[in-house]
Amino acid sequence: MTPATIPQPDYLSEFDDGTFSLSEARTIVGEFFTPKAWFYWTDFLLSWTAGVACFFLFELTDQVIVQQLQLAPIWRWPVWIFTFLASALLLYRCVLFIHELMHLRANRFTMFRFVWNLLCGIPFLVPSFVYYTHIDHHRRKCYGTHHDGEYIALASLPAWQILFYLSQCFIIPFAAVLRFGLLTPLTWFSPRLRTWVHRHASSMIMDPTYIRPLPTKRVLRIMRLQEILCLLWIVFVAVRLFAPLGILPGRLTPGVLLHAYAMGVFILIINALRTLGAHRWMGHGQEMTFIEQLLDSVNYPGRPLSGGLWAPVGLRYHALHHIFPTMPYHALATAHQRLMRDLPAGSPYRKTVSTSLSRALWLLWKRARASKTGNSTAQAA
Repeated sequence: MTPATIPQPDYLSEFDDGTFSLSEARTIVGEFFTPKAWFYWTDFLLSWTAGVACFFLFELTDQVIVQQLQLAPIWRWPVWIFTFLASALLLYRCVLFIHELMHLRANRFTMFRFVWNLLCGIPFLVPSFVYYTHIDHHRRKCYGTHHDGEYIALASLPAWQILFYLSQCFIIPFAAVLRFGLLTPLTWFSPRLRTWVHRHASSMIMDPTYIRPLPTKRVLRIMRLQEILCLLWIVFVAVRLFAPLGILPGRLTPGVLLHAYAMGVFILIINALRTLGAHRWMGHGQEMTFIEQLLDSVNYPGRPLSGGLWAPVGLRYHALHHIFPTMPYHALATAHQRLMRDLPAGSPYRKTVSTSLSRALWLLWKRARASKTGNSTAQAA
């Protein structure tokens, strides 16, 4: 069975005539396009402060619970579990502000970009330049094609590809350290390696075959600065870890690095599951129409509290974000309610809503399994 003959899901044919007026939708939500700087600063700084505090409270649990409060050692486990989850989810929220940075105007929020990189991008080895290619994911002629590094046609690939994508979460932290700790200084001496690293190891993407275009001189300067800062951070951590006892106060222990690795993997897995639920992945590598791109994206308006944990910073409204990429995250929920209220009953936008992430992931798995079965049947025939 060829990709063109794979049965399409019902959501492609349930609406009336498939028309969607972008100008009508823009009129309905036209008041929601102004980002509020105070909202960004407050959300990010509070999340970062609380997340870092919970991270260190995890490390100091024995001192606080057993020594200072003189509680039974069994109380360590509830504190460990709570502080681990709280720090991971709060810092996950901080990291995902990188998505907002890509859609804010280049001449806006300059200080916020700097502070985000300083407090989050550099320490987590995800400086903002690794996400510059995200804009291609929103170009209508790029979406779902080989120019889109954030798209894999998972619905028409064997189901094991989904598991393979998730399994990468365990090696990405090591790959990031290798990228900035080893490859960065090596690129200073080899222009050929410099080109390879930029094209194949400098993007936060899904598709491992994606080749990043070469940068402009301005982007190259930004990349080199951020690369150096990431390298210095790795050197700083290494010195704190391996320095002889008594040389540096507060020497890092391997346990702290194991904690950081576990938290990083947890964040990566949650983000990978969120990514799998952000689209229906029904493309086949060809250019898709606007309506096809819209219906390939998903909104999760229900369960705002739990949804805000696994898809923070507005990312549970992914279909709406693909219609209006420059709409700030703090306005998406209200804008979605307005569109659902005022758009025609047969609007395809209404078919972007999913009830839960678990349901969306299960449907993706079923489509992948059905696609594999269909291809096997066609080859046997």
